[in-house]
Amino acid sequence: MATYFAELKNDFILNFIDEGRWRWLWEGLGNTLIITFVALLMGLAIGIVIAAVRSTFDKNRESMEMHKGFGYYVLKLSNAICHLYLTVIRGTPVVVQLLIMYFIVFATSRDSLMVAMIAFGINSGAYVAEILRGGIMSIDNGQFEAGRSLGFNYIQTMIYIIIPQVFKNVLPVLCNEFIVLLKETSVAGYVGIVDLTKAGDLIRGRTFSAFMPLIAVALIYLIMVVILTALVGVLERRLRKNER
Repeated sequence: MATYFAELKNDFILNFIDEGRWRWLWEGLGNTLIITFVALLMGLAIGIVIAAVRSTFDKNRESMEMHKGFGYYVLKLSNAICHLYLTVIRGTPVVVQLLIMYFIVFATSRDSLMVAMIAFGINSGAYVAEILRGGIMSIDNGQFEAGRSLGFNYIQTMIYIIIPQVFKNVLPVLCNEFIVLLKETSVAGYVGIVDLTKAGDLIRGRTFSAFMPLIAVALIYLIMVVILTALVGVLERRLRKNER
Protein backbone atom coordinates (compact mmCIF):
# COMPACT_ATOMS: atom_id res chain seq x y z
CA MET A 1 0.00 0.00 0.00
CA ALA A 2 2.81 2.41 0.88
CA THR A 3 4.43 1.69 -2.48
CA TYR A 4 1.16 2.48 -4.27
CA PHE A 5 0.79 5.87 -2.58
CA ALA A 6 4.42 6.66 -3.25
CA GLU A 7 3.94 5.93 -6.95
CA LEU A 8 0.77 8.03 -6.93
CA LYS A 9 2.65 10.93 -5.34
CA ASN A 10 5.45 10.66 -7.88
CA ASP A 11 2.91 10.56 -10.71
CA PHE A 12 1.21 13.68 -9.33
CA ILE A 13 4.52 15.55 -9.11
CA LEU A 14 5.53 14.44 -12.61
CA ASN A 15 2.25 15.57 -14.22
CA PHE A 16 1.46 18.77 -12.35
CA ILE A 17 4.42 20.08 -10.34
CA ASP A 18 7.40 19.49 -12.62
CA GLU A 19 7.89 22.40 -15.05
CA GLY A 20 4.74 24.00 -13.62
CA ARG A 21 2.48 21.87 -15.82
CA TRP A 22 -0.51 22.70 -13.61
CA ARG A 23 -0.48 26.12 -15.29
CA TRP A 24 -1.67 24.46 -18.52
CA LEU A 25 -4.78 23.27 -16.71
CA TRP A 26 -5.31 26.76 -15.27
CA GLU A 27 -4.93 28.36 -18.69
CA GLY A 28 -7.20 25.73 -20.24
CA LEU A 29 -9.86 26.28 -17.60
CA GLY A 30 -9.78 30.02 -18.28
CA ASN A 31 -10.15 29.55 -22.03
CA THR A 32 -12.98 27.06 -21.51
CA LEU A 33 -14.90 29.49 -19.31
CA ILE A 34 -14.31 32.43 -21.68
CA ILE A 35 -15.52 30.48 -24.70
CA THR A 36 -18.56 29.21 -22.80
CA PHE A 37 -19.56 32.63 -21.43
CA VAL A 38 -19.20 34.53 -24.71
CA ALA A 39 -20.88 31.74 -26.69
CA LEU A 40 -23.77 31.74 -24.23
CA LEU A 41 -24.33 35.49 -24.66
CA MET A 42 -24.12 35.16 -28.44
CA GLY A 43 -26.48 32.18 -28.36
CA LEU A 44 -28.99 34.14 -26.30
CA ALA A 45 -28.92 37.06 -28.75
CA ILE A 46 -29.35 34.78 -31.78
CA GLY A 47 -31.96 32.69 -30.01
CA ILE A 48 -34.13 35.66 -29.05
CA VAL A 49 -34.21 36.97 -32.63
CA ILE A 50 -34.95 33.59 -34.21
CA ALA A 51 -37.53 32.64 -31.60
CA ALA A 52 -39.31 35.97 -32.09
CA VAL A 53 -39.40 35.55 -35.88
CA ARG A 54 -40.61 31.95 -35.83
CA SER A 55 -43.20 32.42 -33.08
CA THR A 56 -44.52 35.59 -34.74
CA PHE A 57 -44.97 33.75 -38.03
CA ASP A 58 -46.61 30.74 -36.36
CA LYS A 59 -49.01 32.80 -34.25
CA ASN A 60 -50.05 35.19 -37.03
CA ARG A 61 -49.85 32.96 -40.10
CA GLU A 62 -53.60 32.57 -40.65
CA SER A 63 -54.44 36.25 -40.27
CA MET A 64 -51.48 37.34 -42.40
CA GLU A 65 -52.30 34.88 -45.17
CA MET A 66 -55.73 36.49 -45.48
CA HIS A 67 -54.18 39.89 -46.14
CA LYS A 68 -50.93 39.13 -47.88
CA GLY A 69 -48.79 42.23 -47.89
CA PHE A 70 -45.13 43.13 -48.02
CA GLY A 71 -44.72 42.34 -44.32
CA TYR A 72 -46.07 38.83 -44.81
CA TYR A 73 -43.49 37.95 -47.48
CA VAL A 74 -40.64 39.48 -45.46
CA LEU A 75 -41.67 37.49 -42.40
CA LYS A 76 -42.15 34.31 -44.44
CA LEU A 77 -38.68 34.65 -45.96
CA SER A 78 -37.16 35.36 -42.55
CA ASN A 79 -38.90 32.33 -41.09
CA ALA A 80 -37.59 30.14 -43.95
CA ILE A 81 -34.03 31.37 -43.34
CA CYS A 82 -34.38 30.69 -39.62
CA HIS A 83 -35.75 27.21 -40.31
CA LEU A 84 -32.80 26.47 -42.61
CA TYR A 85 -30.36 27.70 -39.97
CA LEU A 86 -31.92 25.49 -37.30
CA THR A 87 -31.94 22.46 -39.60
CA VAL A 88 -28.27 22.84 -40.56
CA ILE A 89 -26.93 23.66 -37.10
CA ARG A 90 -28.90 21.02 -35.22
CA GLY A 91 -28.28 18.43 -37.92
CA THR A 92 -24.46 18.61 -37.99
CA PRO A 93 -21.89 17.87 -35.25
CA VAL A 94 -20.52 20.86 -33.40
CA VAL A 95 -16.93 19.77 -34.05
CA VAL A 96 -17.58 19.83 -37.81
CA GLN A 97 -19.07 23.32 -37.51
CA LEU A 98 -15.98 24.43 -35.56
CA LEU A 99 -13.63 23.07 -38.23
CA ILE A 100 -15.64 24.70 -41.03
CA MET A 101 -15.53 28.05 -39.24
CA TYR A 102 -11.77 27.79 -38.62
CA PHE A 103 -10.52 26.34 -41.91
CA ILE A 104 -13.11 27.76 -44.37
CA VAL A 105 -15.14 30.73 -43.10
CA PHE A 106 -12.27 32.35 -41.13
CA ALA A 107 -9.42 30.74 -43.07
CA THR A 108 -7.46 34.02 -43.12
CA SER A 109 -7.70 34.46 -39.36
CA ARG A 110 -5.65 32.57 -36.83
CA ASP A 111 -7.44 33.93 -33.78
CA SER A 112 -8.71 30.49 -32.83
CA LEU A 113 -10.29 31.69 -29.58
CA MET A 114 -12.47 34.18 -31.45
CA VAL A 115 -13.43 31.56 -34.04
CA ALA A 116 -14.36 29.09 -31.32
CA MET A 117 -16.54 31.64 -29.52
CA ILE A 118 -18.40 32.41 -32.76
CA ALA A 119 -18.78 28.74 -33.70
CA PHE A 120 -20.10 27.69 -30.30
CA GLY A 121 -22.29 30.80 -30.11
CA ILE A 122 -23.93 30.01 -33.46
CA ASN A 123 -24.41 26.39 -32.38
CA SER A 124 -25.90 27.36 -29.02
CA GLY A 125 -28.20 29.91 -30.68
CA ALA A 126 -30.08 27.15 -32.52
CA TYR A 127 -30.92 25.31 -29.30
CA VAL A 128 -31.68 28.48 -27.34
CA ALA A 129 -34.02 29.58 -30.15
CA GLU A 130 -36.11 26.43 -29.87
CA ILE A 131 -36.21 26.70 -26.07
CA LEU A 132 -37.43 30.30 -26.27
CA ARG A 133 -39.86 29.56 -29.11
CA GLY A 134 -41.45 26.83 -27.03
CA GLY A 135 -41.74 29.28 -24.15
CA ILE A 136 -43.34 31.96 -26.34
CA MET A 137 -45.81 29.50 -27.87
CA SER A 138 -46.84 28.39 -24.37
CA ILE A 139 -47.93 31.94 -23.44
CA ASP A 140 -51.67 32.38 -23.64
CA ASN A 141 -52.92 34.60 -26.47
CA GLY A 142 -54.73 36.67 -23.86
CA GLN A 143 -51.36 38.13 -22.88
CA PHE A 144 -50.93 39.48 -26.42
CA GLU A 145 -54.46 40.91 -26.31
CA ALA A 146 -53.68 42.52 -22.96
CA GLY A 147 -50.69 44.23 -24.52
CA ARG A 148 -52.82 45.58 -27.36
CA SER A 149 -55.39 46.86 -24.88
CA LEU A 150 -52.60 48.84 -23.21
CA GLY A 151 -51.74 50.44 -26.54
CA PHE A 152 -48.61 48.39 -27.21
CA ASN A 153 -47.74 47.24 -30.70
CA TYR A 154 -46.56 43.67 -31.27
CA ILE A 155 -42.87 44.38 -30.64
CA GLN A 156 -43.60 46.33 -27.45
CA THR A 157 -45.87 43.54 -26.25
CA MET A 158 -43.08 41.01 -26.83
CA ILE A 159 -40.48 43.14 -25.01
CA TYR A 160 -42.50 44.28 -22.00
CA ILE A 161 -44.99 41.46 -21.44
CA ILE A 162 -44.12 38.22 -23.22
CA ILE A 163 -40.31 37.95 -23.04
CA PRO A 164 -40.11 38.49 -19.22
CA GLN A 165 -42.65 35.68 -18.69
CA VAL A 166 -40.86 33.42 -21.16
CA PHE A 167 -37.49 33.85 -19.46
CA LYS A 168 -39.01 33.02 -16.09
CA ASN A 169 -40.54 29.83 -17.49
CA VAL A 170 -37.51 28.61 -19.43
CA LEU A 171 -34.67 29.89 -17.23
CA PRO A 172 -33.91 26.46 -15.70
CA VAL A 173 -33.79 24.92 -19.19
CA LEU A 174 -31.48 27.70 -20.38
CA CYS A 175 -29.19 27.02 -17.43
CA ASN A 176 -29.06 23.36 -18.44
CA GLU A 177 -28.13 24.49 -21.97
CA PHE A 178 -25.27 26.43 -20.38
CA ILE A 179 -24.07 23.21 -18.74
CA VAL A 180 -24.26 21.34 -22.05
CA LEU A 181 -22.38 24.16 -23.78
CA LEU A 182 -19.65 24.03 -21.14
CA LYS A 183 -19.01 20.35 -21.89
CA GLU A 184 -19.24 20.81 -25.67
CA THR A 185 -16.32 23.24 -25.62
CA SER A 186 -14.06 20.26 -24.89
CA VAL A 187 -13.58 19.90 -28.67
CA ALA A 188 -12.04 23.39 -28.99
CA GLY A 189 -8.59 21.79 -29.04
CA TYR A 190 -9.25 20.71 -32.63
CA VAL A 191 -8.39 24.25 -33.74
CA GLY A 192 -5.32 24.65 -31.54
CA ILE A 193 -6.92 26.19 -28.47
CA VAL A 194 -5.48 25.15 -25.13
CA ASP A 195 -8.79 24.49 -23.45
CA LEU A 196 -9.16 22.25 -20.39
CA THR A 197 -9.24 19.00 -22.38
CA LYS A 198 -6.33 20.03 -24.60
CA ALA A 199 -4.29 20.99 -21.52
CA GLY A 200 -4.71 17.49 -20.12
CA ASP A 201 -3.68 16.03 -23.46
CA LEU A 202 -0.58 18.25 -23.59
CA ILE A 203 0.47 17.03 -20.15
CA ARG A 204 -0.11 13.43 -21.23
CA GLY A 205 2.04 14.00 -24.30
CA ARG A 206 4.92 15.35 -22.20
CA THR A 207 4.83 12.80 -19.37
CA PHE A 208 3.50 9.77 -21.29
CA SER A 209 1.18 9.25 -18.33
CA ALA A 210 -2.50 9.26 -19.25
CA PHE A 211 -4.20 8.45 -15.95
CA MET A 212 -3.42 11.48 -13.81
CA PRO A 213 -3.96 14.36 -16.31
CA LEU A 214 -7.12 12.94 -17.89
CA ILE A 215 -8.67 12.08 -14.52
CA ALA A 216 -7.84 15.61 -13.35
CA VAL A 217 -9.60 17.09 -16.40
CA ALA A 218 -12.63 14.87 -15.84
CA LEU A 219 -12.80 15.87 -12.17
CA ILE A 220 -12.62 19.59 -12.98
CA TYR A 221 -15.47 19.26 -15.48
CA LEU A 222 -17.44 17.18 -12.97
CA ILE A 223 -16.98 19.74 -10.19
CA MET A 224 -18.09 22.60 -12.45
CA VAL A 225 -21.15 20.67 -13.65
CA VAL A 226 -22.11 19.64 -10.09
CA ILE A 227 -21.86 23.26 -8.90
CA LEU A 228 -23.89 24.57 -11.85
CA THR A 229 -26.49 21.81 -11.42
CA ALA A 230 -26.85 22.72 -7.74
CA LEU A 231 -27.30 26.40 -8.67
CA VAL A 232 -29.97 25.45 -11.22
CA GLY A 233 -31.76 23.45 -8.51
CA VAL A 234 -31.71 26.46 -6.18
CA LEU A 235 -33.04 28.67 -8.98
CA GLU A 236 -35.88 26.26 -9.76
CA ARG A 237 -36.93 26.12 -6.09
CA ARG A 238 -36.95 29.92 -5.83
CA LEU A 239 -39.03 30.23 -8.98
CA ARG A 240 -41.55 27.72 -7.63
CA LYS A 241 -41.78 29.68 -4.36
CA ASN A 242 -42.42 32.92 -6.26
CA GLU A 243 -45.29 31.28 -8.15
CA ARG A 244 -47.17 30.47 -4.93
